[in-house]
Amino acid sequence: MKAVITVIGHDQVGIVAKVSQRLATLKVNITDISQTLMHGDFTMMLMGEWDDHEVSFDQVKTSLADLASETGLSINIQRQELFDAIQKL
Repeated sequence: MKAVITVIGHDQVGIVAKVSQRLATLKVNITDISQTLMHGDFTMMLMGEWDDHEVSFDQVKTSLADLASETGLSINIQRQELFDAIQKL
């Protein structure tokens, strides 16, 4: 399974570490990542890949939603196929 994950919020120490640590516990490999700061706001987009026989998309989505609540960040995830289809419109 491949998915695109976006993270947006006010800059704070450890955002990349928190997100990557959460993904690591779910056995999600980060295959590509881009991040930037814009006027004190942090934005990150990454591609994650994992074996969906071990961890379901819904498990990853729920865990990231929990992290978003804990950190005050906006964290969204989309299956790569859906992301690619939307980009073609």
